[in-house]
Amino acid sequence: MMNTAPFNRTGRLSHWMDLATLVTAGAALLLAGTLLTIYQVVSLRSALVDDLRVQARIIGENSAAALVFNDPRAARETLSALEYSPSVQAAAIFSHDRSTLALYQAPDQMAPTMPDAALLRTGYQFSVAELLVAQPVKLAERQLGTVVLRISLEKLWWRVLGYIALTLAVAIGSLAISFVLVSRMRKVVRHTEAHLDYLAHSDSVTGLPNRHAFNARLAFALSKVDQFGGMVGLLFLDLDNFKAVNDTLGHQNGDRLLKLVAQRLVKILRTTDTICRIGGDEFAVILESASSSRESESVAAKLLAALNEPFVIDNIDLHVTASLGLSIYPIDTTDLQALTRNADTAMYQAKNRGKNAFERFHPDMEQRAKKRVQLENSMRRAMERNELRVFFQPQISIATRRIVAVEALLRWEHPELGLIQPVEFIPIAEESGLIVPLGKWVLEAACQQAARWAAEGMRELHMAVNLSVRQMREETMVDDILSILRDTGVSPGQLELEITETVLMENVDDNVRLLTRLKAAGVRIAVDDFGTGYSSMAYLKRFPIDQLKIDRAFITGLPGDAEDRAITTAIIAMAHSLGVMVVAEGVETAAQLAFLDENGCDRVQGYFLGAPLPGPHITALLRAQHENAAAKASIAEA
Repeated sequence: MMNTAPFNRTGRLSHWMDLATLVTAGAALLLAGTLLTIYQVVSLRSALVDDLRVQARIIGENSAAALVFNDPRAARETLSALEYSPSVQAAAIFSHDRSTLALYQAPDQMAPTMPDAALLRTGYQFSVAELLVAQPVKLAERQLGTVVLRISLEKLWWRVLGYIALTLAVAIGSLAISFVLVSRMRKVVRHTEAHLDYLAHSDSVTGLPNRHAFNARLAFALSKVDQFGGMVGLLFLDLDNFKAVNDTLGHQNGDRLLKLVAQRLVKILRTTDTICRIGGDEFAVILESASSSRESESVAAKLLAALNEPFVIDNIDLHVTASLGLSIYPIDTTDLQALTRNADTAMYQAKNRGKNAFERFHPDMEQRAKKRVQLENSMRRAMERNELRVFFQPQISIATRRIVAVEALLRWEHPELGLIQPVEFIPIAEESGLIVPLGKWVLEAACQQAARWAAEGMRELHMAVNLSVRQMREETMVDDILSILRDTGVSPGQLELEITETVLMENVDDNVRLLTRLKAAGVRIAVDDFGTGYSSMAYLKRFPIDQLKIDRAFITGLPGDAEDRAITTAIIAMAHSLGVMVVAEGVETAAQLAFLDENGCDRVQGYFLGAPLPGPHITALLRAQHENAAAKASIAEA
């Protein structure tokens, strides 16, 4: 399976962090236990000394008389009270001459000896196994003797050991609880980190790596090439007309389609390839194991072929195509940003070729891309600099051979590049969004010219103006058109708005509502480039259409091509059955005109009948036409 999971290197680090946490906690508990044990030993020893001193003082006070009268029997009776003190092992009363007056010994215990100077000075003396306490016996500031008590420290050490055991038990229990809590916390943290890492590096719709992960993986792949050699192919893939799916089926189904596309592409790719969704309907494929440019091109061809089969969503077959661009590192460039820019440039070149295509980057593409940017920048200033012109191409009525309409066509007279054809700048205007202000400017200029012709008595002349897909999406489009008609004084019935069949079918319900509003205001509606799209009779019946314009692709082969003849006659018959007029565009020969005349076409347009001309030239033609008609009428009356 191809590797599509984001980078995740936190597992091993978290393991060592767990161990470090436990070691730190254990060291802290050990230190705390040691300090508490020391404190406990000191406290118990101090309490033991104080207790034994109290007992020695009591014995000394009760034995003062025995020492005065040197009475051993009385002294032994005083010491006999120690039998009820289980901690005292032995005791002795020494007179002032250091002789033993009385002695008390528990079974198997040694009797204490006369205390030395150190014991007399401190009052007590510790060893590992016992504690000695010496208490002087005085009477009227005269020392009569000394009482010495010996106590075994065995119980003390057992108590200390018990305390140590309890402390260890508490520490081990606390450490175990801490371990469980830390482990669970770490597990939650690791899970959260993994989820956040997934969200940061993965696309939520397709599950593929996102743009952030793409940048990291591409940089890593290029670094391996720099270190070990080889090459990396970068493919940019953009779905064609994906917006139409979102508009017609909704964004939820659009996301489902993206997921299905991603799954199909993943199956085609090799385990060493990485596919990412970098935004919208755009994917990027990193070909790390590419051994030649031909191998990368083969992968691109397989990706295109994989999309041939339709995708089924809610029992609807969706046919998806894509445009692909390929750039190879380090053949095309040794810079990461240039590599992505090259792949993007090649992809747009594939789109300009008509979509559903693949392009390998070539240096001349970069020059064309730069020219495109220059044209876009110049186009933004073209209206301000008065470089745009509107030409008008006549539409001739076959029945009367008279000009009954003109189509407004935009021209750009660049001060340095000369006359730029619409095929060069209109696609740029569409992509950049400039088509909206350009389209509005053309409509205003066309209506102003139509108003001038109407002022000269040519009110029956129709003015055809094209609407782009971007204009159709503008919420204020209808209001803008009606406002221009009011401002110029042009009758709505004189204006014919031409919309391509493809644009018309992108969002049927919205377009029906939009065109119905225009039709209600009196504006005429024409379907341009008819026959190249995918509309059906059922859909055409829903639109308030006044005329169809047969695409020039079907006119070119007339009258010799049998298929063109069949398609053209079928369109004319269908349109007339719906009560719609038919205009044939691209008429270049007399034979084409004759065929259209024989088969009932209503209007024709093309260079055989008249090229696009500036407004004054069309005015001259209209005046000549008007004068000829007046002359013929005068002759007929005579």
